[in-house]
Amino acid sequence: MKIAIYGREFSDATLPYVQQVFDNLEKHDADLFIYEKFAHFIKGKVKHQKKESTFKHYKELKGVVDVMLSLGGDGTLLDTVSLIRDSNIPIIGINLGRLGFLASINKDDIPAAIESLVHKEYTIDSRHLLKVESDTPLFGDENFALNDITIHRRDNSAMMIIHAYLNGEFLNSYWADGLIVATPTGSTAYSLSCGGPIVFPLSENFVITPISPHNLNVRPVVISDTYKLTFELEGRSSKFLLSCDSRTEVIDNHLKFSVSKADFQINLIRLKNESYLSTLRNKMLWGIDRRNY
Repeated sequence: MKIAIYGREFSDATLPYVQQVFDNLEKHDADLFIYEKFAHFIKGKVKHQKKESTFKHYKELKGVVDVMLSLGGDGTLLDTVSLIRDSNIPIIGINLGRLGFLASINKDDIPAAIESLVHKEYTIDSRHLLKVESDTPLFGDENFALNDITIHRRDNSAMMIIHAYLNGEFLNSYWADGLIVATPTGSTAYSLSCGGPIVFPLSENFVITPISPHNLNVRPVVISDTYKLTFELEGRSSKFLLSCDSRTEVIDNHLKFSVSKADFQINLIRLKNESYLSTLRNKMLWGIDRRNY
């Protein structure tokens, strides 16, 4: 099996788990393609006998590798989306961080997870993405997000006003610190912490969640992912922030932009003992009440 590996810099405490990943991949004679910056970082730290290849760009992976392996937390896995794009290469994440909702493989399960992976004992969980478009190019060719697209204040404490339109019809003017447009995948991330609902994958919806709205009767809403949202910004500041997952750009207050469903999906790998409900229960303590134990 040909496996691409992406990771960020990590602490010495994480090194034994990364070494375990490479040991198990070597045991199964996997051909490795390591992200170039990560390969430089682990050189001299992680021991592996089989010579690996390196890559810098997603075009080097398309049609070449079978799986993308993300080593880190959910943020690291979101980084891999920019490397995978529309190549349909499935992604699996080994959680070396804290929560690990997307990177769902625990550190203690590395040997069993890799064995299931190389024997292709898994299912594919396809997820929709968002894209942002404007007359002024934003984010280059990485104008998509798996979790959410978010509008933030930038350089003062004053609220901003976000005028939102749904398929051209006025939806609302949000007086708030910002606004989140989340996919079902992102409904358990920033949107959830701001009071948004949990939306199951494949629900074909988006969530619009205001961040600290001034009007308390303004609540998160769920809309069909066939809709196109358009935004205009107003406020004391002339600059605001726009984020696609972990990527952020500064935008002018006169910029008009739209958010809609992207033209491709991302494929997440789910091992046989995994499901969305089991992840909710295990990672978010879904329905657990300490009084019952």
